[in-house]
Amino acid sequence: MIPSQTQIEFAQKLADASAAVIRQYYRTGLAIDDKLDASPVTQADREAEQVMRALINAERPDEGIIGEEFGAEREDADWVWVLDPVDGTKAFITGRPLFVTLIGLLYRGQPVLGVVNQPIANERWVGVVGQGCTLNGETITVSQITELARARIGTTGPQYFSASGLQAFNELQKGGRFTVYGGDGYQYALVATAGLDLVVEEGLKLHDFAAVTPVVIAAGGVMTDWQGQPLVKGSVGRVIAAANPELHQLAVAAMKTA
Repeated sequence: MIPSQTQIEFAQKLADASAAVIRQYYRTGLAIDDKLDASPVTQADREAEQVMRALINAERPDEGIIGEEFGAEREDADWVWVLDPVDGTKAFITGRPLFVTLIGLLYRGQPVLGVVNQPIANERWVGVVGQGCTLNGETITVSQITELARARIGTTGPQYFSASGLQAFNELQKGGRFTVYGGDGYQYALVATAGLDLVVEEGLKLHDFAAVTPVVIAAGGVMTDWQGQPLVKGSVGRVIAAANPELHQLAVAAMKTA
C-alpha cells in the first residue's frame, strides 16, 4: 500500500514541528538524563516527540503511534507512525549536527514512508517506497559502486555489535575502501545520496529503522536484515543498507556467519 499525498505532506508537518522544538535546545547545555538502558535522553527528545504525537492524535486519530520516548498508542492500526525525535542523542548533546529526527509510517507492519530530518543543516530526506526519494525536494539516487573494494562503509560504532557480529563486520570491512564511524540514522540518508555505499548495524529498534528503510529503498538501494529478509515491525534490528544488490549480497554473505 502506497501512502497518500496527504500522509506524505503530514509527515513533513511532523518534521517541521519537531525541528522547531529541537532548534531551541541545540547547544544550550540542557540537562541530560539516563534511561534504563543507560542511553541518554534530554528535554528536546521528549518535547519533540510530544509535539508530533499531539499532531497525530489531533489530525489523524485513527492512525497509531510508536514513539521512542512515550511508547505505543493504537499500534494495531493499519497505519502506524514510528517516531524517533532525536536519533543520535549523543551527537545532539555534544553539539554535532549529525543527529536526525526519524519519522516512519508503517502499513500493516511494513515501512512504506520515511522522513529523515536534520534540523540544524536544514536537510530533509523523504522516501516513499515505489515513488522515489528526495533531498530538500530534489530527486536523489544511490551510488553505482558495486565492487566491495571501492565501497565506502559506515556503522555507528564497533561497541554496538555483539562479539560474533563484530568479527563478521571486521572481515567485511577489510575488503572495503574505508569505514567511517558515527552518524546513527544520518548514515542511511547518506546511502540514499550516494555518499556511503554500505551500512551494517546491530541492535537497532523499530524506531531506528522504520524511517530510514523507505528512504534507502526509494532511492534505489536495498535494506534488509542480516539474513536478507525485509525489515518489518518485528525484525530484530540486525540491518544492512546497500546501494545495490551486488553489495547487499556480499554483506549478507559476510554477516550470515555471525
